[in-house]
Amino acid sequence: MERMVEAVPNSDDQSLQHFISNSPWDETALLNKLASDADSILGNDEDSCLIIDESGFKKAGQKSVGVSRQWLGRLGKVDNGQVGVFMALNRREKVTLTDTRLFLPESWTKSKKRMEQAGVPQFRYSFSKKTELALDMIESAIERGSSHQWIGADAFYGNDPWFLRQLNQMGETFMIDIHSNQRVYLDDPRPYIPQRNSNKGRKPSLLKTDLKAIQVSTLAKKENAEAWKKVITRDSAKGIIEVEVLQKRVWLWDGKEEKAHQWHLFIKREGDSKNTLKYSLSNASENTRVERLAFMQGQRFFVERAFEDAKSSCGMAEYQVRGWIGWHHHMAMVMLVMLFMLKVKIKYDDSCELISSNDVRELLYHFLPKRVITKNEVLRQMAIRHRKRKKASEYIKNKNLKT
Repeated sequence: MERMVEAVPNSDDQSLQHFISNSPWDETALLNKLASDADSILGNDEDSCLIIDESGFKKAGQKSVGVSRQWLGRLGKVDNGQVGVFMALNRREKVTLTDTRLFLPESWTKSKKRMEQAGVPQFRYSFSKKTELALDMIESAIERGSSHQWIGADAFYGNDPWFLRQLNQMGETFMIDIHSNQRVYLDDPRPYIPQRNSNKGRKPSLLKTDLKAIQVSTLAKKENAEAWKKVITRDSAKGIIEVEVLQKRVWLWDGKEEKAHQWHLFIKREGDSKNTLKYSLSNASENTRVERLAFMQGQRFFVERAFEDAKSSCGMAEYQVRGWIGWHHHMAMVMLVMLFMLKVKIKYDDSCELISSNDVRELLYHFLPKRVITKNEVLRQMAIRHRKRKKASEYIKNKNLKT
């Protein structure tokens, strides 16, 4: 905030800090409004979809809300940081983030003191899985009247059978990635409770099937070359992207359901990498064309673009707040900026089709009012920094003397 004040005229770092970290304004109301605005722009189209994904933020120390040693996807490793589950609204190449939930590891939810110190509201004191946070955002979107046509997510979310079945039960169409070790049935397993063979022991109560499940990776290897079909997924900046895909109707059974689910298994392999396969499940209608399924699977690419824009051009990862309010206020403001960027790009799409979020950022930096940096202003800012450094140094010395 101090660096912002040095550049922005008529601003005050304490006011800015209060606005983000402590001000009582409701970020949920803002998110609902911007999500509705985004839906009016990108929704109500056969290609409108909601994409669920998470993003990690490396942080030092243990006091920032939700911070823990956990998987941070951007770094590709386990490290100390925070993780937010995000939702994006996407329509073809246009995308913007519309909602988020901060993930709280069990190391946090088990410590009431820690939760209180970070200002976590009581309704979040119990542990919630990331798939539960994702479903909560989807339910909120439905309540707002979201006009999306399907839901996408990566294999982390597809690996949770509960999540897929909840979406299916809600009547939501999904195209969600799965891991290569996902097991499916090639025929209906027709679960049943076996008959009792003798009067000894308990009466059978658990469902079973006479069929064996197969891993999707094994299924892909067994299919002959004629089963694969070449399709064009999208037209990128580098040209048309053509892939080979395999589509089969398979059955999913969790060992408890009375009936199995018959869904699409969709497998994609890149033209240049025959051994790199991407697996997905979809409950789209049985007669959905292969080309359509390929398009749906490929749309998850754009949520990564959304995170790139958010972090490189909208300041998503550039925050130093510890509390619950500050984190959510910051993310809400980032998503508001992203909606603004989307509107600008759409407005000038015809006259400047290559305009990017970074371009908009550079234009704003150039044309918005900036503090005039004179010799006296440089010395004034330097004097302020020196006073604050001295005050911080004296505070640490006094603290050490007391201990």
